[in-house]
Amino acid sequence: MKSSLRHSQIVKWVNDKGFVETDELVDHFGVSPQTIRRDLNELAKQNLLKRNHGGATVFSSSENTAYDQRKVLALQEKDLIAQALVKHIPNGATLFIDIGTTPESIARALLNSHQQLNIVTNNIHVATLLMTKSDFKVIIAGGEVRSVDGGVTGEATLDLISQFRLDFGILGISGIDDDGSLLDFDYHEVRVKRAIIENSRQVYLGVDHTKFGRSAMVKLGNISEIDRMITDQLPSKTIQEIAKLNDVVIEIATP
Repeated sequence: MKSSLRHSQIVKWVNDKGFVETDELVDHFGVSPQTIRRDLNELAKQNLLKRNHGGATVFSSSENTAYDQRKVLALQEKDLIAQALVKHIPNGATLFIDIGTTPESIARALLNSHQQLNIVTNNIHVATLLMTKSDFKVIIAGGEVRSVDGGVTGEATLDLISQFRLDFGILGISGIDDDGSLLDFDYHEVRVKRAIIENSRQVYLGVDHTKFGRSAMVKLGNISEIDRMITDQLPSKTIQEIAKLNDVVIEIATP
């Protein structure tokens, strides 16, 4: 069995049971304890489960990974996703760019490839990056600045976003449930994402494979509400079916 298939089965088993012992996994898959320990360590690095002595348990749905860790997690995949996504953004477009490390990768890709963009963002890192290009017009939303990741949220943020109707909304997300639910950890951040969806002509979601099946406590909406999802691996058959039924394009970014 390929390690990627074994990993997906381990994550499903942990989510279903809440806790799984290493010995159970060794017996089930017929591999060595060392192999299972490597599997669990890798999945824990991707925040798909929480490593415990003797096994693994579900990752918390109430607390996100620290920003410094998220910046380097699946970095190559995020850059691939960013390069694929920006090919759909024409020069001269207007767009919202969301909070998150994947939107920040997308902003870097735009900086090196586009001209004459008009950007509204609630992400201080994105604004600081894109303001260096003289032909970009950058508008940053007011509100409360989160010290953990430079995200801006609050009523003032919502008020500003509601004044615009832009060509593209570029979103990141913390998790996608198997029923297509888009999930995040912060209620205030979700309200801003919701406003971006409602005020964009097209909504693009950049998401790497570690977010599929990942739990988070606040529901933003469903993948049926976006136009294109750019990722590095195909999601589950269930998510693919939901996308197909709702004319959502799933694009796989490749090197």
